[in-house]
Amino acid sequence: MGRRKHNSAEARKEANKTLYFAKLMNNPTSPQKTRLVADMVRGVDVEKALGILQYSPRESAPKLRKLLLSAIANWQAKNEGARMEDAQLYVKQIMVDEGRTMKRMRTAPQGRGYRIRKRSNHITMVLGSRLEDAPVAKAESEETNK
Repeated sequence: MGRRKHNSAEARKEANKTLYFAKLMNNPTSPQKTRLVADMVRGVDVEKALGILQYSPRESAPKLRKLLLSAIANWQAKNEGARMEDAQLYVKQIMVDEGRTMKRMRTAPQGRGYRIRKRSNHITMVLGSRLEDAPVAKAESEETNK
């Protein structure tokens, strides 16, 4: 049984070598507000996404922009000597998951206390190259047509 887990861990590591991603954990903004910004950049080219995030008035936009720059740096670390413009990078996947919720009390009338939930989220951004993804999608469509 231990052998099987070892093989799957190696397979996961091999698959991660071609993945270019960045994570932001415990971002102190509610997931619902962050998803509004994430939906604006999902599937968009990297250069355009940076522009969208730079001029967006939302609170989560600067943090997502910094995360996108981190993902680009991770791509450059794995592809030394390659130009970003030639790779046609885009935001392949962006997930906003619920993080830790801090619970606080606020004073209320007549000796009561109202609960305040300070939400946070985890963001995972995955970049893809349109050049690498295009042949895969074409091959899959040919297989389904057979």
